[in-house]
Amino acid sequence: MNDFFLRFLNYLSRFDNTALFAASIIPYSIFLYYLYKIKSLNKLIKVGFSLTVLFVFITIVISIYSLTYYQRTLVEVDLLHGSAEFFLTLSDFVILLGFIKMLNRLEVNNS
Repeated sequence: MNDFFLRFLNYLSRFDNTALFAASIIPYSIFLYYLYKIKSLNKLIKVGFSLTVLFVFITIVISIYSLTYYQRTLVEVDLLHGSAEFFLTLSDFVILLGFIKMLNRLEVNNS
């Protein structure tokens, strides 16, 4: 079983995932479209999930900068990688605040 898994990972590693990464914006856009239609969710949750798109954009820009200025991938330049990951942490934090706010509102309405 372990050998099969390693061979499968080796097989997958031969494919360029750039097109898959680019195409992933389509289902995420559909997700955001329907997310914004849900009236029971507050704006913080919706903005937090939208900030994930900003994270992807910032990561692409910083990655291009890393390749052109340092001739290294983004993963190899810790300061730039950490700066890009900050935007993911920011979006996660905004989503968390939105859910906390929603839960607090539900507790007040039920009391």
